[in-house]
Amino acid sequence: MTSLRPASTAEPATGAVLSMALCVTALIASEFMPVSLLTPIAADLGVTEGRAGQAISISGLFAVITSLSVASVTRGIDRKTVLSAFSAMLILSGLIVTFAPDYLTLMVGRSMLGIAVGGFWGMSTAIIMRLVPAGDVPWGLATLNAGVAIAATVSAPLGAFLGEIIGWRGAFFLVVPLGLAALVWQRVSMPSLPPLGRAARVNVFALLLRPQVALGMSAILLLFVGQFTLFTYLRPYLEGVAGYSVNSLSLVLLGLGLAGVVGSWVVSKLLTRHLHVINIAIPLLMASVAVLLIAVTPRQIPIAVLLMVWGFVATAAPVGWGTWVSRVVPDDAEEGGGLQVAVIQFAIALGAAGGGFMFDRVGWSGTFGCAAALLVGSAVFAVAATLHWKRRLELRQ
Repeated sequence: MTSLRPASTAEPATGAVLSMALCVTALIASEFMPVSLLTPIAADLGVTEGRAGQAISISGLFAVITSLSVASVTRGIDRKTVLSAFSAMLILSGLIVTFAPDYLTLMVGRSMLGIAVGGFWGMSTAIIMRLVPAGDVPWGLATLNAGVAIAATVSAPLGAFLGEIIGWRGAFFLVVPLGLAALVWQRVSMPSLPPLGRAARVNVFALLLRPQVALGMSAILLLFVGQFTLFTYLRPYLEGVAGYSVNSLSLVLLGLGLAGVVGSWVVSKLLTRHLHVINIAIPLLMASVAVLLIAVTPRQIPIAVLLMVWGFVATAAPVGWGTWVSRVVPDDAEEGGGLQVAVIQFAIALGAAGGGFMFDRVGWSGTFGCAAALLVGSAVFAVAATLHWKRRLELRQ
């Protein structure tokens, strides 16, 4: 089989990696911006807030579909061209949403965004493997994830702030120049990445027949279901249970996001030697935070400290598992990366829906407790994946 990493990669293509990080920031900011703009969107388009909220769901649905199919659909196309196409789709999506005259047009624009998110993310691990030397893959993935942390941190509060000043359409339009800058930067800084010829590419779902992949994806699924069972409902918990004001709540969420940026950088430095330990430790630490939040509530300072710990490790989780994909399926990293993104997107939707059901019916403490149990389950599967990996190494020796 042909490796996805070209032998000539001796120095990291830093500019290309940073251009991808900028595009990721724009993608994630676009994906989550409706959270803080549902009311004006609904009022302007004459729909309920519940229907307006489907703008988030539909982008996630199309992201799952695209991430599973992008490697096979684009197999004969230069990867630089593919990434540029998804960046252009981000820009077009922003324009369609900005000028949407009705709800149906809005949903078309959001569907296009989901395609861009799933396609870009699905190929990101494989592209990073071709842009940087093997030892720098964790750094490359951490750089992308820093863009995710920044976007996830600022998109909701910034969207609400800008929505009051320039309206919800103006807030969405600001993503357009950001996406355009990312596209231009990609075209200038990224080398040509022709598809690597192989007689046959593995089916995405066929990867799950490999025990190592099945165990790892199970760990990823439970990790993100547990994370978003809790994380999606942090705001009502902080406001309604812990008694934070809007201003102090914003500061806590900002601190959580900044801790995530730092955590991604720190963890990327440790992954080369301690990949499996980190992938086990992260969900255990998150489970501990979930349990401790139940214990310390409603004391605000301990809550703020615990949430910074949560941000530090939770944001680094995709870096750890992205690095894992690059090692476990190095010759099928495009398919493996697409499968990982699909699992994460599905887990986010499942965690958000299940967490909301529990939050309304059993309260915040039951929701947080369920999140902790799911995260412990993720650690169990991560241990199983590690043991299987070690057995494979022993057999090879």
